[in-house]
Amino acid sequence: MSDARKPQNFIADIIEADLRAGRNGGQVVTRFPPEPNGFLHIGHAKSILLNFGLAKAYGGRTHLRFDDTNPVTEETEYVEAIENDVRWLGGDWGSHLYYASDYFERMYECAERLVREGQAYVDSQTQEQIREARGSFERPGVNSPFRDRTVAENLDLFRRMRAGEFPDGACVLRGKIDMSHRNVLMRDPLLYRIRHASHHRTADRWCIYPMYDYAHPLEDAFEGVTHSICTLEFESNRELYDWVLDALGPWDPRPRQYEFARLALGYTVMSKRKLLQLVQEKRVSGWDDPRMPTVAGMRRRGVTPEALRDFADLIGVAKNNSLVDIGKLEFAIRGDLEGRSPRALAVLAPLPVTIANWPAGKVEELDLPWWPGEPARGGSRKVPFSGQLLVERDDFALEPPADWKRLAPGREVRLAGAYVIRCEEAVRGPGGEVVGLRCTYDPASRGEGAGARKVSGTVHWVDAARSIPAEVRLYDRLFAVEQPDAEPSFLDTLNPDSLQVAKGARTEPALRDAAPSARYQFLRQGYFFADPVDSRPGAPAWNRTITLKDTWTAKAAQKTPDARKARERKEPPGAPAAPRKTRAEFRAEARAENPKLLARYTFYLKELGLSQDEGDLLTGDVATAAYFDAALSGAAKPASVSKWLLNDLAGLAGDRALTALPLSGAAFGRFVALVDQGRLTAGAAKTLLADLVASGGEPEARLKALGLEKVEDRGAVDAAIAKVLAAQPKEVERYRAGEKKLLGVLLGAVMKETGGAADAALVRKVLTERLG
Repeated sequence: MSDARKPQNFIADIIEADLRAGRNGGQVVTRFPPEPNGFLHIGHAKSILLNFGLAKAYGGRTHLRFDDTNPVTEETEYVEAIENDVRWLGGDWGSHLYYASDYFERMYECAERLVREGQAYVDSQTQEQIREARGSFERPGVNSPFRDRTVAENLDLFRRMRAGEFPDGACVLRGKIDMSHRNVLMRDPLLYRIRHASHHRTADRWCIYPMYDYAHPLEDAFEGVTHSICTLEFESNRELYDWVLDALGPWDPRPRQYEFARLALGYTVMSKRKLLQLVQEKRVSGWDDPRMPTVAGMRRRGVTPEALRDFADLIGVAKNNSLVDIGKLEFAIRGDLEGRSPRALAVLAPLPVTIANWPAGKVEELDLPWWPGEPARGGSRKVPFSGQLLVERDDFALEPPADWKRLAPGREVRLAGAYVIRCEEAVRGPGGEVVGLRCTYDPASRGEGAGARKVSGTVHWVDAARSIPAEVRLYDRLFAVEQPDAEPSFLDTLNPDSLQVAKGARTEPALRDAAPSARYQFLRQGYFFADPVDSRPGAPAWNRTITLKDTWTAKAAQKTPDARKARERKEPPGAPAAPRKTRAEFRAEARAENPKLLARYTFYLKELGLSQDEGDLLTGDVATAAYFDAALSGAAKPASVSKWLLNDLAGLAGDRALTALPLSGAAFGRFVALVDQGRLTAGAAKTLLADLVASGGEPEARLKALGLEKVEDRGAVDAAIAKVLAAQPKEVERYRAGEKKLLGVLLGAVMKETGGAADAALVRKVLTERLG
């Protein structure tokens, strides 16, 4: 097993349990399966980091596979962009690059097998007729009039479909399952459709293409994927995923699908269709427009892979969908750029300043450090200073408010890294507008050390004659509302100020030679990135990655140490970044600064017998430790409380602090005590905990109200088994004919029939007896 830091989420728990049980031959194989019909976005980035991260942590591998089953929407351009994005995020698939189209012949052979075994048929209804006959959640479906075609007729029609004898839409291949199935997706799902279109890899060799729900599980099985991780919208598809694998198996290893909450981010849309619309209607400059939530757009804006990893760690891997505050992403970006961006001077909206008492013709070369707050990092550059300067127009006010700390008539400020100046006069234009300032300087005020002269504020500046004209783009959120998708038209919510060009912007001379993709913090302005596409030698184009203002930090301060303190690198600009601190290191720092937390850590290990990992996670902050202590009052075992808190409750809490849940620490302890007493199964316990996290209440009362108490009554189990066996006669017949793997299918059906409350061991014993 790899030495990589182990993830802390419910999927990692599943993988660890599989490894302990020796499943899948001890292998961990994940995959990232994008459709090449657009650029990847930040939601895909979360999935990439999860899949590649889990495989790396457990000594496995991750496959990059393109699900190219729809030739109408797929392009080679998208394939190349996706590979670049995955590689940029740190994904290493080695030799394991695959395409669904690699398996078209094998998938077709599997489909013929389904036809020969009577599990698939060719349907000649129109698309509208099929849709209407499928029914709804309230209304069962109706069998197709072509459902009872003979095997020979179906094979002939399917082969003629492949041969190109029929036009698009003339017929489809459907799985023969159950048109009254409670899961609408299981009502004779489409497996193949006709599409006369050239494919980006197979050209015109095929005119029938497999549907995603049929192709996807087979691709996993062909490649030996063990843990097929997808987002929650595919939860209902899992039953069809399993049907395809069970019908065409056996497989070793047999893939299993697991779902996690997809990323829904405020002020953002994630629909590829909507992102494509923005591109096609030229609302943005392209897929890599720095305002787009695409990986390419974020990369061009100056966001780093490390920032996206920090963001993914911050939001975690949850089981329930929720809207993530975009402030969390901005917090991660600022925290990452803080320690990797040298400080530089730039004025975006210049206001001329004349220093009246500066010696005529004199130019002083100031030696300013790249890291003024961290002198040990070293590195500096020469910045010219003369009697003609430029300051930010917003740093002057004719009639300043009471708390004004910048320039105003009669006010003094320090010019960053230079002298104190006093505004003597505002120079007016013909219309009375301020066109410049006349100031004086204090020759003895140079320097900002302990003995320096104190003034109320500091402003940035550049030399008027020797600064460099610069193209500076000020990017902001693309949408003006938090949930654009909730509005009648998401296009109406576009932020008109999402891109502003700072006309007349000037930077200090040292930035003239900044290389494409260089990063700097423009003092008091924000973090800026030299555009890798539009920058030219001697003329970098600057993209603002993010502003300095951070409204999220105050909210997150209790959970995450201050980003500035978290970066203690000593390297000069351009040097490779030092290893960044892990979350475990942050927790260790918190204990070092808080003796009470350190004492709890020692107590948990020595007195309660918890592992070092458990003690570490439980004492990362005061609130978590207090919640755990409160839970111990509920008479539950400490090890059980720790397990349920770290493995389940943390995931259900998602973005919320434990103290913000409607479930108190003491009530959580009483819930765990019910589990310890054996009063509910593991599955029922998860259901109960989700209910308590959502609505609160007393655990025992909710247990009874939801009917989740473990069913150990032989009669009740017998009744549930009898109902399931009567409903699935074909599965029973196949099991008795030798397909012993169907025991798991039937066992799952009985558990579902009892709402997960039956004793699984008792169900297995009785079911095995009944099946003979």
